[in-house]
Amino acid sequence: MRFATYEQDGTVHAGVAGEDGLHPLPDHTTVLDLVRAGLPAALEAGAAALRGPAVPPAAVRLRPPLEPPTVRDFVAFEEHVEGVVASVSGGAGVPPEWYDAPTFYFTNPYALLGAHDDVPIPPGCALFDFELEVAAVVGRDGASLDPARARDAIFGYTILNDWSARDLQRREMKVQLGPAKGKDSATTLGPWLVTADELAAHHDEDGFLALEMTVAVNGVRVGHDLLSNMGWPFAELVAYASRGTQVRAGDVLGSGTCGNGGCLAELWGRGREIPPLAPGDVVEMAVEGLGTIRNTVVAGTTLPPVARARPRLRHRTR
Repeated sequence: MRFATYEQDGTVHAGVAGEDGLHPLPDHTTVLDLVRAGLPAALEAGAAALRGPAVPPAAVRLRPPLEPPTVRDFVAFEEHVEGVVASVSGGAGVPPEWYDAPTFYFTNPYALLGAHDDVPIPPGCALFDFELEVAAVVGRDGASLDPARARDAIFGYTILNDWSARDLQRREMKVQLGPAKGKDSATTLGPWLVTADELAAHHDEDGFLALEMTVAVNGVRVGHDLLSNMGWPFAELVAYASRGTQVRAGDVLGSGTCGNGGCLAELWGRGREIPPLAPGDVVEMAVEGLGTIRNTVVAGTTLPPVARARPRLRHRTR
């Protein structure tokens, strides 16, 4: 089943995507409510909604499928790491530490955009980039989950575009903390949240989802990969996120960017001369079984330069 959040005439609704449009769920019901209720209850509510009238997709604005309490983004594709290390940090090869555990960072849950929203370039950014990813949504609370329980805890999946200000990211990463402003301006989620049962047939024998992923800029395909090229399956990512702490229903966990052109920075690191994104560029991402998101880049807010730090003082007493 495909759950969506949409806006119509200034009012936000939750619904189920069907062949004839979006079928509203009862008023005041959110997709996060359904996730927290558990998959069986969500499927029952969705089936009831599908028996009702549908709203034409052209009459609504798709919002992010849910409002997650947290968003973690992993870096689970080896090929992506290899290219971006050269582009962002000036290094070469994949750091040995990458193989030890699935690394992630927390990104901004307040900067989520819908499947067709415009995306402003962050202030001070001259190297704007996209990142083609898939995200898993946790369906139940848990702590220190093993991979088997973690897989059972996944409610569903959606497409994630982790928009990135590469020049800001390069500076931040040199401080050995981050990314920060290089990553928190915008993240697209959508078009809907596809429940895990719909994708069960796409799991291979090792638990990876073999879904085709593509990204195009202004109608020209730039990247193409299989989600099953991840270094760890989503069950391992959820288990690691919960290690020694908690995950909660509604948490979003991004796969990290796929390889083979999943972002411009990877291609820059491999010597490809492709310009960064500019106002007017249209980025379209499609993932098998999950749908398509399509965002237009627009000019962002112009702000004064950031103040530089003052040299440290040497006084030890007042």
